[in-house]
Amino acid sequence: MLLPFTSDGTPDWEGFRALLARTWTAGLTPAVNMDTGYVHLLSPAERECVLGIAEEMAAGRRYIAGAFIDGLEGDPARRYVETIDSIRRRHGVPIVFQCSALARMSEDAILGVYREIAATGGPLLAFELGSMFATFGRIYSIELFERLMEIEAFVGLKHSSLDRGSEWDRVARRDRLRPDFRVYTGNDLAIDMVFYGSDYLLGLSAFSVEGFAVRDRLWSQSDQRAMGLNDLLQYLGQVAFRAPVPAYRHSAAQFLHMQGAIATSCPHPRSPRRPDSDLPLLRDIADRLRAELSRPE
Repeated sequence: MLLPFTSDGTPDWEGFRALLARTWTAGLTPAVNMDTGYVHLLSPAERECVLGIAEEMAAGRRYIAGAFIDGLEGDPARRYVETIDSIRRRHGVPIVFQCSALARMSEDAILGVYREIAATGGPLLAFELGSMFATFGRIYSIELFERLMEIEAFVGLKHSSLDRGSEWDRVARRDRLRPDFRVYTGNDLAIDMVFYGSDYLLGLSAFSVEGFAVRDRLWSQSDQRAMGLNDLLQYLGQVAFRAPVPAYRHSAAQFLHMQGAIATSCPHPRSPRRPDSDLPLLRDIADRLRAELSRPE
């Protein structure tokens, strides 16, 4: 989920509500307080407001929320447990968002933190984020991934290395060791990873929840039109997720604004921006996507 902003640099809460409703209507599960929602740039009060709105709008429907602790002092495991408790009180499914403390730890110490968190019960999701997305991101070794799968409370992991090989390794080991464990691709440059056994938790899907929902339905029906729609969405991903990768959030705002989904194309004031020269490319993709989605399924 993108958190849209107003021209005065404050969150557009009504726009956020509209995007949440649009996501559930399309049949997708929203994920809030993630990197697409500027979680690392929000104040604790703003993150709580995101959770409150998500709980209100959910009305019992499922949503995922990032547990983010950077800037909070004290033992990381304890801070994660407190944040996870807050998410659960709001009836969200917590995903353990990485932080600077985890980035500095040994993998044995990281595993210890996850085990302490898991003692509170599941379901929980883990997350490994490439440093191209955030300076505190870290991709774990395949050995640590295997050990994480041994923790019953964790039922899935979002993998955002932008590397097919690393993700294929995880899918293969998942299939062999714990088939019920979900690997959620975060590879916005290879959104066809769902065809190879991943699920997805993609920033790119926030650009067009309807496009992803239709692609998914066509694929599940073995309809070859899914491939053409996937290619168009992937083209959008190649444009939006080029370096510097964090500027994709501004691309999302530009794309949603030109479709009338949000009031402005403004990103968070401290987030990198894209040039206006991107707009003709994005408009062409939006027009082609609209034409594709207007065809009967």
